[in-house]
Amino acid sequence: MKFFILLIVIASAAGGGWYWHKSQKPVAVAIQYRTATIERGTVVQEIRATGTVQPIKEVEVGTQVNGRIIRLDADFNSLVKAGQIVALIDPDVYEANHAKDQAQLKSNEANLEQTKIKLALAEKDLFRKSELASRKMMSQAELDTAQAERDALAAQVKIAEAAVEQLKAVVKQSRTNLEYCTIRSPVDGVVISRNVDEGQTVVSSMNAQQLFKIATDLGRIQVEASIPEADVGQVKTNQTVTFTVDAYRDSFRGAVKQIRLSAATVQNVVTYPVIVEADNPEEKLFPGMTANINVEIDREEHALLVPAAALRFAPTNIVTEIKGPKVWLLNSEGQPEAVKIKPGISDGTHTSVISETDLEGREVVLGFQTSGQNNAGGPRNPFMPTMPGGPGGSRNVRRAMR
Repeated sequence: MKFFILLIVIASAAGGGWYWHKSQKPVAVAIQYRTATIERGTVVQEIRATGTVQPIKEVEVGTQVNGRIIRLDADFNSLVKAGQIVALIDPDVYEANHAKDQAQLKSNEANLEQTKIKLALAEKDLFRKSELASRKMMSQAELDTAQAERDALAAQVKIAEAAVEQLKAVVKQSRTNLEYCTIRSPVDGVVISRNVDEGQTVVSSMNAQQLFKIATDLGRIQVEASIPEADVGQVKTNQTVTFTVDAYRDSFRGAVKQIRLSAATVQNVVTYPVIVEADNPEEKLFPGMTANINVEIDREEHALLVPAAALRFAPTNIVTEIKGPKVWLLNSEGQPEAVKIKPGISDGTHTSVISETDLEGREVVLGFQTSGQNNAGGPRNPFMPTMPGGPGGSRNVRRAMR
């Protein structure tokens, strides 16, 4: 009886060992791949950058005289015309200076007239004495004295004339300063900035103090964008540009107007300003808004499009003799095989390709399928609705064609 029980124990141990050994053997798992269908569509190559919305022309209105602002005739967002009065500086001091200079000018003009009369009398006296001297009825000394008096008065006339001209310039300057008390708009436009208030005293030193900033017609604006040096060589004038601003969902269109040569270096990155002009419908775009621009470098219609991930796929378990750019297509047995291609332009997501093999409709490999990952390359959301064709959804990654 004991011997029978021992046999049962040994048999049980042997069976358990055999089962454990079998469970440790590796199980061959078929390699699965993420794929997408190669289709035709439109691909646009773009350069992305940010810029600032600005008026095409912006004028700063300042003052060239000192004084207290006694009146403001324009405010923020005011529409103004060229020559319109926008502010007035207290003119009392400048009116007094102008009146004083005018009075001094009249005094100098009177002095000039008086000197001219004396000169005319001296010339007559010289003429008479010259007649007498010719008849030997006057000494040469008296004649020389008359000649000197006449010449001295002629010089005084020139001095008086110069004084009059000098005072005319002074009067013109004081009149100009008086006119500067009235601030006028130099252009038609809209006031986008006002830097003074009524009663404030402005002082003009080396530079005219800014009172207003006026933008010309905002029906058309420009965007100044900074393009890195690596991309600026592809930017040309008249290229199409689309841009958006955070304030609206609309997309706006413009064109490259100018590529400026004034480079800027920030943290060892060299950028160049590119000016984009665009229409501003309903004047929705305000100066200072941040614009996210896309400069269209190239466009290809009806191109054969391959996802960019397919060009990066390089399996290590398959050897191919094809060198250079290639993609991997699934053959009839579901195995990848390399096909040589010539890549074209890319939008970052898809790349146009040229191949001697007909690729349209073929399945291109994007990468390996891993556990817990759907064919699109990401973890499957259990709360998402299941697509027709199976519990995992569609087998291929497809692109919504334009």
